[in-house]
Amino acid sequence: FEWKINHKLETWNERYEELVSFVEKFGHARVPRRRYADNPVLGNWVATQRNFYKNFKNGDPSYNLTEERVQLLNNIGFEWRINHKLETWNERYEQLVSFVKKFGHARVP
Repeated sequence: FEWKINHKLETWNERYEELVSFVEKFGHARVPRRRYADNPVLGNWVATQRNFYKNFKNGDPSYNLTEERVQLLNNIGFEWRINHKLETWNERYEQLVSFVKKFGHARVP
């Protein structure tokens, strides 16, 4: 006998736990969409949750977001709307911090 596993639920929970770890490490849930080398899938997942939320708020039940999941994300400070200029600035700042850690200065060539 094999138990059926809901892989979508399992995957959502895995990404959520990864996001919790990200928040613990960086103090926010604004995962860069394309430039988070430690976990590139996480940035796309976060963007997808924001898109699902728009549809969820419009009453579309076909998306993989529930009230419980919204509450879980809210509990860790998830931001449903992101100012893309701010997001880009934050991505560049994180890149600069990594550069400084690696080279000991902020004089980027």
